[in-house]
Amino acid sequence: MKVLVLGSGVIGVTTAYYLNQAGHEVTVVDRQAKPAMETSRANGGQVSWGAGTPWAAPGIPLKALQWLFRRHSPLVLRPRFDPAMWSWLLKMLANCTSARYAVNKERMLRLARYSHECLVELRRMTGISYQESQHGLLELFHTGRELDNAERDMVLLERAGVKCRLLDRDGCLAQEPALQSTNEKISGGLHFPEDESGDCYQFTQGLATRSMTDGVKYVLSTNIERLEADGNRIERVITDRGEMVADTYVLACGSYTPLLLRPLGINLPVYPVKGYSATVTVTDSAAAPVGSITDATYKVVITRLGNRLRAAGTAELAGYDLSLPPARMATIAHVVSELFPGAGNYTDAEYWCGLRPMTPDNPPVIGTTAFQNLYLNTGHGTLGWTMSCGSGRILADLVSQRSPDISLEGLTLARFA
Repeated sequence: MKVLVLGSGVIGVTTAYYLNQAGHEVTVVDRQAKPAMETSRANGGQVSWGAGTPWAAPGIPLKALQWLFRRHSPLVLRPRFDPAMWSWLLKMLANCTSARYAVNKERMLRLARYSHECLVELRRMTGISYQESQHGLLELFHTGRELDNAERDMVLLERAGVKCRLLDRDGCLAQEPALQSTNEKISGGLHFPEDESGDCYQFTQGLATRSMTDGVKYVLSTNIERLEADGNRIERVITDRGEMVADTYVLACGSYTPLLLRPLGINLPVYPVKGYSATVTVTDSAAAPVGSITDATYKVVITRLGNRLRAAGTAELAGYDLSLPPARMATIAHVVSELFPGAGNYTDAEYWCGLRPMTPDNPPVIGTTAFQNLYLNTGHGTLGWTMSCGSGRILADLVSQRSPDISLEGLTLARFA
């Protein structure tokens, strides 16, 4: 079967890889000159299948109001006349209950756990290297209240079979000795020993190269303008370089997926949530973390990538804006320099931003649509790389008319019907 995959981020590339492995003739189309040049370019580097959690959580509405008045806030809202943004916000707030949080957490964990298994198998089969680390993930807490909340969350984690350890300050320092210089700011932490980290860009580029060798075709520097339908089937994709035709189409364009679906009458509640990152060269290895850390107060992740340190965070609602405001960059630099002041020269940091495609309840959207030959693989939010391999394999199973290895309950477009 001829399959067109629209989008060459980590979701599109993993989808193409698994479709090719399933025996399909696959072509990937993207506007960028290389794969992984947008949201997958410089993310936080975590494969946080155990630690990943919904942003829509109890207490978030009150916290969000408080964050809006803080200088270094994890949330930035830039009011604008944008019905899609306000609709998305209202739906997200409706998910900020204990009951909805538990449901959404289970859905995300089901997919993330499976995706990690797929990643481990893919790494073994391909030998792909991407500065990967199996040192685990440490979530840091600055206040006693955060620590109390973590203890409550551990009930859900243990019920789901996620390995984690609640650490006191000394336990955090034993896990990450470079925190010694700022130990007085740490109340405790939660360690996820099975979570991983690495460079998502290197992973995606490496997998794209591998899939090209296996026969996947990449049509790059090509703008996707629209999809044209006839009845309940997609007939063609119109690009700035002409039309492209296939038997089956997969939309994996991240935050831009809803824009391509609206003319087809499909309302996909995915909105771009802008994130930022800073990358610095490590000048003192002993002063830098060994693995990956999440600062629970600022919602900033910090990951060691060989001789580089990557810090990423902030959730900014600003539409499709890709500017780099100094205030946002200052927040990322503030958090990483406070925790690891001697790790590198932060004035030489390389800054980046990307648009995370987020659903209001936070699980992604995978699978079929009202059109028989159109499939979706999008809406992964901050966990795109974490969920990429599992999502790609599931999509390949669906296109191949096979039953996926896990239940798709709550992971399809049907939940928004």
